[in-house]
Amino acid sequence: MDPVTLACAEVPLAVVLYALRGLRHRRGRAAAERRATMLGMDPYRAAADRRWTEDDTQAAAARLLLDGLATVNDRGNLHLTPSGADPARTAGHPLPDALLTALRRRTVPATLGRIAHRDTVFGAAREDFHTAWRADLPRSGPDSGCLTAAWVLLLVGETAFSVAALLDAAPRGPLQWAAAIASGLALLAQFIWINQFGRPDVRPAESELLAEGPARTALHPALVELASREPQSWDRLKVSRRRDRGQRRPSRRTTSAPGA
Repeated sequence: MDPVTLACAEVPLAVVLYALRGLRHRRGRAAAERRATMLGMDPYRAAADRRWTEDDTQAAAARLLLDGLATVNDRGNLHLTPSGADPARTAGHPLPDALLTALRRRTVPATLGRIAHRDTVFGAAREDFHTAWRADLPRSGPDSGCLTAAWVLLLVGETAFSVAALLDAAPRGPLQWAAAIASGLALLAQFIWINQFGRPDVRPAESELLAEGPARTALHPALVELASREPQSWDRLKVSRRRDRGQRRPSRRTTSAPGA
């Protein structure tokens, strides 16, 4: 094949491929920014993946304490106040409301750790809350499917054919040599593009900075307020979360005296 004709096909194709790559990157970054916005709209969402002393469950308990719906003693037991026991009172958010409902179901005070790890109804309500908003998060990853795979295979076949055509005969004259070099560079660019195809449009570090950075740097407002206004309750709430974290207490068996 004439190197000039080959260059007229390969160079524009390489330009189009990298233009599409740039467009995909912009779309991926925009999706990551939308994720960050959605996380920032509800601090309970942003706190979901924090460590247990700062997560959404801890924040929900802090909200109940601040609103006077519950108290916590030095042993970490949560008690409902008269306002919290009133069925007409709500916390104004699904997570604190689920925790308040869990406390109302119990006949005796309980630690936050026991509720978080042993109350399946509360766990299901928490999971439903996070599943609902995570399903609406925009995705920044590449599209997948048979059509995309077939398109990549066609591009690989076209590149292989172009390499064979380029090596078929030695160029003649400066124009053909320049065209051959341009075609070779365009083919190299296509190989690089194919190698990068399927990778995230936004690098993991960049995506984390955009979408998860606020979640990892900003403490939930209820926890900040509780630590400032009631530091003793803040400490007791951590004790409450630490106790009964899924462990079963050994049963106390009464033994009869010998010969009884």
